[in-house]
Amino acid sequence: MVLKKKKEVQVDAFLLDHQKLEKLQRFSKAEEQNLASLLLHCAQLSNGIQQIQCIKQIMPLMKKMDPNSACDPMVKTCLDILGETYFSLSVKNPLKKVLASLLNGLPEQFMTLAVQSFVCCLREELKTTDIYLYRKVLDNLASCMEDFSLGRASIKNLFEEVLQFLVKSLLDIQEENRKNHGNRIVQTQLMHDLLVAIKVSMMLVQKLQENIQGSLWKHHESFVWQSMCSLLKSSTDFLMDATLLQTVQTTSGLAVILFTKAMYEPVEGLPSLVSDLLLGSVKHTDVPVWFVSNCGTLCMEELPDSVLLFLCHGALAMLEWKNGSMGENGEKLLLDIASVLLSLSSELKESSMAASLSRILAIWTNSALAALISGSPNLKIKLNGNSDLIGKLLEYIYTHWEHPLDAVRHQTKLIFKNLLQIHRTTITGSNEKSDPFFARLVKRLLSLEWHVKGKYGCLGCLVECVGTENILQLDRTIPVQILDVMSDQSLAPYASDLLETMFTNHKAYFTLRFQGSTWIDQWHDIWVSPLLVILCEGNHDQTTYIIDYYLPKLLKCNPDSLGYMIRILQASADANLGSCSARGALGALMACLRTARAHGHLELSNIMSNGIISTERIKQGLVHQHNQVCIDALGLLCETHRSTEIVSIEEMQLIQFFMMYNLNSQSPSVRQQICSLLRKLFCRIQESSQVLYKLEQNKTKEELLENSTKRHPLGILQQYKEFMSSVCDRLFEALFPGSSHATRFSSLTILASVAEIFSVPEGQVRIFHLDQEIDSTRVQTLIQCFASTFEEVKALAFKLLMKLRDVAFKLQDSENLGLLFQAAVDLSTSTKPYDCVTASYLLNFLVHHKGLQHICLEQWVEHNAQMDENTSVSTVEVNTLAVIKLLLANVEEEIFQARKSLLQAAASFPMYGRVHCIAGALQQLPFNNLVLVAEWKEMVARLILMSYRLSAVVSPVVQSSSPEGLIPMDSDSESAGRLQMILHEIQPQDTNDYFMQAKILKDHCKVQSEKLADCRPMENISTEIRGEERQTCDVTAQMVLVCCWRSMKEVSLLLGTLCKLLPSQATSEPSDGLITVEQVKNIGDYFKHHLLQSRHRGAFELAYAGFVQLTEMLSRCDSETLRKMPEQWLSYVLEEIKSCDPSSTLCATRRSAGIPFYIQALLASEPKKSKTDLLKMTMKELIPLAAPLNESSVIPQVHALNILRALFRDTRLGENIMPYVADGIQAAVLGFMSPVWAVRNSSTLLFSALITRIFGVKRGKDENSKKNRMTGREFFSWFPSLYPFLLKQLEAVTNTLNSEAEELKIHPSLFLLLLILGRLYPSPMDGTYSALSMAPFVPFIIRCGHSPVYRLREMSGRALVPFIMVNEVPHTVLSLLEGLPESTSPCLRQNTIHGTLLQVFYLLQSYLESKPLISSDFQQGLGEIVTCVGTKLWLAKRPNPCLVTRAAYLDVLVMLSTHLGKFQKQGMQMFGFWVEMNGIISDSELVSGIPYSSAVPGLIQYLQSITKLVISVLSVTAGPDVQSSSSPVAKKIAKPSLSIVHLLHCEFHEVRLLALEAILLWLKQINSKQIAEGGGGVMCLLIDLEGTLLTMALEEKNLQCFCKVLEILYNMDLRNVLPETEHSIKMNPNELLTWSLNIVDTSDSSEVQSIALKFGSKLVVHLLQKHQQISAVVLKKWVQLVVYFCGDEQQTEMLLAAAEVLRSITSFLLINEKLILGLPDTLAMWKCVVLLLQNEDSVVRDAAAEVIQVAQSEEWSSKGTELALRIVNAPMSLDLAFGMLCELLRRWGAVRAGVPILLEWLLGDGDLKSDSEASAPEEDDYLFDKGEVNFWAEKLTHVRQLSKHLLQLISMTHLTLPNHGELSRLSRIALDQAQLIGHLLRALPLTPEFSKTAEFTRLAIQNERISVCLKILNLLRSDDTCKNENLEK
Repeated sequence: MVLKKKKEVQVDAFLLDHQKLEKLQRFSKAEEQNLASLLLHCAQLSNGIQQIQCIKQIMPLMKKMDPNSACDPMVKTCLDILGETYFSLSVKNPLKKVLASLLNGLPEQFMTLAVQSFVCCLREELKTTDIYLYRKVLDNLASCMEDFSLGRASIKNLFEEVLQFLVKSLLDIQEENRKNHGNRIVQTQLMHDLLVAIKVSMMLVQKLQENIQGSLWKHHESFVWQSMCSLLKSSTDFLMDATLLQTVQTTSGLAVILFTKAMYEPVEGLPSLVSDLLLGSVKHTDVPVWFVSNCGTLCMEELPDSVLLFLCHGALAMLEWKNGSMGENGEKLLLDIASVLLSLSSELKESSMAASLSRILAIWTNSALAALISGSPNLKIKLNGNSDLIGKLLEYIYTHWEHPLDAVRHQTKLIFKNLLQIHRTTITGSNEKSDPFFARLVKRLLSLEWHVKGKYGCLGCLVECVGTENILQLDRTIPVQILDVMSDQSLAPYASDLLETMFTNHKAYFTLRFQGSTWIDQWHDIWVSPLLVILCEGNHDQTTYIIDYYLPKLLKCNPDSLGYMIRILQASADANLGSCSARGALGALMACLRTARAHGHLELSNIMSNGIISTERIKQGLVHQHNQVCIDALGLLCETHRSTEIVSIEEMQLIQFFMMYNLNSQSPSVRQQICSLLRKLFCRIQESSQVLYKLEQNKTKEELLENSTKRHPLGILQQYKEFMSSVCDRLFEALFPGSSHATRFSSLTILASVAEIFSVPEGQVRIFHLDQEIDSTRVQTLIQCFASTFEEVKALAFKLLMKLRDVAFKLQDSENLGLLFQAAVDLSTSTKPYDCVTASYLLNFLVHHKGLQHICLEQWVEHNAQMDENTSVSTVEVNTLAVIKLLLANVEEEIFQARKSLLQAAASFPMYGRVHCIAGALQQLPFNNLVLVAEWKEMVARLILMSYRLSAVVSPVVQSSSPEGLIPMDSDSESAGRLQMILHEIQPQDTNDYFMQAKILKDHCKVQSEKLADCRPMENISTEIRGEERQTCDVTAQMVLVCCWRSMKEVSLLLGTLCKLLPSQATSEPSDGLITVEQVKNIGDYFKHHLLQSRHRGAFELAYAGFVQLTEMLSRCDSETLRKMPEQWLSYVLEEIKSCDPSSTLCATRRSAGIPFYIQALLASEPKKSKTDLLKMTMKELIPLAAPLNESSVIPQVHALNILRALFRDTRLGENIMPYVADGIQAAVLGFMSPVWAVRNSSTLLFSALITRIFGVKRGKDENSKKNRMTGREFFSWFPSLYPFLLKQLEAVTNTLNSEAEELKIHPSLFLLLLILGRLYPSPMDGTYSALSMAPFVPFIIRCGHSPVYRLREMSGRALVPFIMVNEVPHTVLSLLEGLPESTSPCLRQNTIHGTLLQVFYLLQSYLESKPLISSDFQQGLGEIVTCVGTKLWLAKRPNPCLVTRAAYLDVLVMLSTHLGKFQKQGMQMFGFWVEMNGIISDSELVSGIPYSSAVPGLIQYLQSITKLVISVLSVTAGPDVQSSSSPVAKKIAKPSLSIVHLLHCEFHEVRLLALEAILLWLKQINSKQIAEGGGGVMCLLIDLEGTLLTMALEEKNLQCFCKVLEILYNMDLRNVLPETEHSIKMNPNELLTWSLNIVDTSDSSEVQSIALKFGSKLVVHLLQKHQQISAVVLKKWVQLVVYFCGDEQQTEMLLAAAEVLRSITSFLLINEKLILGLPDTLAMWKCVVLLLQNEDSVVRDAAAEVIQVAQSEEWSSKGTELALRIVNAPMSLDLAFGMLCELLRRWGAVRAGVPILLEWLLGDGDLKSDSEASAPEEDDYLFDKGEVNFWAEKLTHVRQLSKHLLQLISMTHLTLPNHGELSRLSRIALDQAQLIGHLLRALPLTPEFSKTAEFTRLAIQNERISVCLKILNLLRSDDTCKNENLEK
């Protein structure tokens, strides 16, 4: 259901002058309608659409007229008027088209007259001499030639005049364009006029061929010939003029060919001429003289690339390729054009040219297809798929299919599609399906990785040629592979399109082959089943994109599949409800139903009535723990195919249920989806209500009513009203005190939708009035939302109040408005930055009130009586002016004070708030129709002046070199001593509290400097200085900085806003604008000064925002001087950078501070469609500076590198910056070798920006992922200059690496080179045509592995992988291994050995992961590698003295061992290899003892590698294949030389840790049943480990190992562990429990604490279940620990551990029929659950919700009732938890004891008095403190839910506790608190919601808690509870 806005057609009416009207009146007759009276009536209508209706009556009238009436003067007059009207209408006016089509049907007898009239009008038109009116004439000529016989006849009659006009217009426009050089706006207009003129000339030649074709004009003196020559000459000039717009040049290319074709004789010679032009081989003797004289410039040898391109386009579009009419020459031309285009593809890199080239190549393929049909056999050979030309075109496709431009990618796909067609045409007659060309293409494409986007479109084209079935025969898993790719959003659309092509083709194939629907199951297995599996279990992104992109296409192709999906998912929906991370079958079902309903494949009412899905199921979906399942269930209710479908009662009830629990969603995307879906629902209610109203009115159509709905229309409308009212109640209720940001955001957004959708235009009935739902409390609630610390909430509340402003102001009394205004003025000067935003919203709301002047402003501003008299002035304008006056007066006074003391200003009246409010007030002014222009002019001038003054006060701080700690002081002599003291005090100290520690200063102090001399301020002691006024202000350096840079920010934005007031058109009166050109210039200079001088990033970033507004305005400006300013500024700053003048104030540190921002703003303001001259000029200057040829000055180089970095990062420059990337890379690589640190640093930053620009933004964490890479061919074809550069650099570096001299040479640039090369990869598509082969890089990269730098060796290993094709890997690995030395070699170079081994390792890794494991060549290759590895085994043993290379060799063996273990299952037995491995292990130091200390280099690495080998061999040899084998070798290796216990006893903790991790992994595999129980396998490795592990647990000193030991014990079966405790560590189970709880108490590591608590809890449950005694003290301690773990301030890890513990004890301790722990402790555990369900971290909430799931599932399975809500989100879980708890109290019979405890929960455990006192001084300490820490929990939600269930419990059990001692105590506490709160609330200032927001909210929450509690207490006291049952409501 898509919401579309209806477009309205605008038709301008035509008007006739007085003279014509008189003529018509003379001829019109009153008694009967004639032509004149009809025209007269038409001219008097003012509405264009009515005129169209009227004009359409003319033709029938004329057809009725007497044939002789052609002589009637009336007819002549009318036709004249019609002609003049036609020519006066604009080309876009629909009236013009209507007139033309009417006149086309003019009766024959009037034709001559009409032509005369039109010729007369046209002659007048052609007399136009004003160049700027040419466009209208040209448009008229074009209209006349387009399907308009009258127009064409007129042009025929005036052919020569028209031709003359066109010739003249082309020359005039060209001349005018030259005169206006630099004036972009005028030039753009002229360019478009020129374009139209060329197009009209071409139309003339094409449409009126016969006028030219006659041979009369071919003699060279004729006028037509001369004119044609002139047109040809002009077109050639335009084609060659690179300053014109590209579209003009392209069209000129078409024109040149068209005009030449018309003039050239003999026509057969034309293809040869064009060929010669393109190839630059024109001989002047062979060419006619007229051609040379008019097109001489085209006959050069070297034409510019763009001209060649446009000529190719002209030839393809204008010559006739069909029917072989051009013969052999035509075929030669076709092939020549292709070769020219392909050679241009490597030259033209600029984005617009690249796009044109791809489009023209696509046109070429179409022309080739046309030519082939009647072409010669020779052409068929030349265009066969195996020909050279097609090969090169395929190269072009593979290079450009991932081009950043959408247009290029699209054309590439078209070219590929056409190439397939071309090949099909050349092989007609043979079998396409088995054609080797197609087969080769399919194989190549399939061998590419799936992250290559171009692969999808091309495979789709191939599917259409060879069929899906043939492709699936190559690999049946393709559908699943493509679905797997869909977790990446950038690939999902491509993947889904390919799948659609495949399954649609497959369906067609099946329907042809099989009768009936026997094939459908097979089709479902391939295309639907994998989808369902992923929907149930796939990750979030993958399922979302599959539902969005794939599912609708599948259902569209075969709607019947829906039934199959529902059937399969229904079957497993109960068992597989999903979880917080997977949708489960229920979620998948919701998604399928939602999609089907939205696309019109099912009716919800049908499936609900058929019982396919129950209301309970949808309810479970609506509160599901997985966000997306909730959204899909909501979507199922809200989205329909018809926007007028009636909303059923069930749907409304379900929506109300949904809104109870889902408004508080932490995920912004989920909130947005909820709001957008509900918006669709409201639209449906609104639209269906209109239909119902019409139904109600058309009572006659009773039968229609019967069919449309069973319910009565008025009844439905009443239900709608009630539903909307209840929705609004829920939404306003959700804005309670302390509600979270998420809830407020959702509620306000939904309310705004309601307000917008139900405010209907005139003529429609309003079903629901939001105004009627509003009362004064609700208005107050909305106004209080302004106090939220989130600006989103303020903005939404403001938007809503604006829609309801009339009713809102009515409900507010003037006193209240006065208080609000006072609050706004106070907040505008608060020191808390977010307060001024609140003030701005409040003021913007209040200025809409008519009475604001009288209520509030009179006491502030003197009233202007004149304004009252002027009724035309809007309320907003008057009020805004007054408010700005008031704010401005205040801020001017404050600036005056700040000049005396900035410290005082920062602490008491930071000025930025006022400026923010002024800018905010200006934002909502209607600048186009202001009345009080003079006042506003004066105001703008004052504002600009104020901005400069404020800036002058704060800029010293912002521009200082260390702005973060600067407090400038007063400079008068008295303060000199104090200055000394404060400067001493603010010098940066090592501790960070320097920012937080307040310095207390007294104003106007008079302290003698002698005393100061003795005074040595101690650290952290606030200095107090007393003065005569004795006023104290606390100020921190942070406050001063915030005051200053926020002031700068506000000033910048204010000035940017003011610049926009300059009128865009230069009007006759310069005084019309509110701001003058001179002021704009000054503002520009101000920005320039600040951007180039600021040091503080915040400051220049903020100035930048204002400056961008200014530059955008300048580029659109009419005034020449202003338009030229950006260019002048740019030249100035580039000159200053180049000059490197020592006196320059430009900042060379801090990444050149504001300079890049300044240049960025100037370049980004260039119009998108322009020639980007400024960018070209800038890059031309910067590139040489960034990579200077000589070591000149460093500073310009640093600036240039920093600016380039900013430009390459700027997305607004788009593709225009790509041509400079190669130069940027070169500058960065060369700069990296500079001896100067600053240059190296800037080069690194530039390099990083370039890598992102080339390879895209890195989305994942994986450094080596396949995304963000490209093929070498792609890379080097985009940046050809980098190929020789990188090769040369690599060669230079590697030549020094192999020198025999052993000195250490480190080449910094090698690092960057390998980084780039590591991101390239070879593609199976690399053909033979590419000169840019990757092969030359390989030997150099291999040599880089010999580097003495460890990191470079590692990088060379990684960089080598992508350069070696998969099938080349075995060969390369063998040659690398053979290059390793023998043990007898005299000179061992360990660096070289290490580098080679790393390369072998990475190559093998990629090889083993990428290949399917069964292919025979793979097994053979692997066998050879294993054999070769065996020959160099000495490197892994003791003869090799270097531990690092031993470790590297072992890593290779570990990898082989692990993979060979997998292959053993496939029968590839390599027992010899295992024998060797056992030999290495038994020979290693692990067996014989380690003779080194840990300080030996590489020892730890070696030990880890050998341990991994041991573990790998153990797990392989423990497998059933080896254990059950009868061969003697197998028996030998089945007995391992080292056991796992041996590893656990090793002295090195790294070895122990690896062993423990292996044990844990095996344990988890056994526990999750991944390993078959009976097969022995790793089970036998874990026998009898318990004792060793328990001993380790007591003795282990290493924290990581200790943690792992505990985790292993936790995962083991306690029935095996506990018997061992007595034996091995002499503890009984109770002592073990005490020991584990002590660890929780004493450990500092949260990880250890968490696992120890889990282990302890498992023990507790085990012992209680076995009825073993646990002492009460220990149990109490355990309960306290669990409670402690649930504290809000604990780390997530501990909270999750607590949640897991609570889940594990749920069924045994929390919901057991018996109270095993006793009531207080059980309730304490339940309180933990409640706390965790309100934690801010959603992971913790989800974990806690599992407790409720366990409880609900037990309930469900025990009762076997209908579907209970099981997998639910946290808000619903909280509600269920309270309900469950009350039910349990009833079951346990503990209601009397339990209710008082729950009442204590209700009251909350805060002592208010201490709370309020403690919070007072804190408020001002932290500038950015946002109050409450938990942004999710809502105290009142939990209070309301608990009280609801308590009241239900009391009414159900008729509970009364009249003389309960505990109740009396609670009553006393509650009454005391109620009294205290009343007192505290009264003590708050006026409008406390703004001035003391946090405190006010806290008291409001506590107030409600206490009143609820007192209500329940009163209920319990009374003896007759029954009376009070209604209190529940």
